[in-house]
Amino acid sequence: MFKFLFSAVFFLVGLLFAASLVVAVALLMAVWALRAGWARITGKPVTPWVMRFDPRAGFERFRDAGRQPEASAADVVSARARGETAGVTDVRARPITRVE
Repeated sequence: MFKFLFSAVFFLVGLLFAASLVVAVALLMAVWALRAGWARITGKPVTPWVMRFDPRAGFERFRDAGRQPEASAADVVSARARGETAGVTDVRARPITRVE
């Protein structure tokens, strides 16, 4: 009895999910039909809904995010003239000490 009740509930849940998908598709079709009708009434071309997607754009965005633009020679000269170091710091070598 439990197995039958369990399968009946899941069947009804599946029917409810299928019905909700049908309603969502019907609403999308109605909105698109209204949009297309309005475009024809106003004399504009009916354009499809498209999503422009370039798979390389995501890789290029993250690849370029890590790079910092290098300073040109003119930038370095003008920064030194103003008394700035333009992001350059002096590094002093320290002796290596062993910790045991």
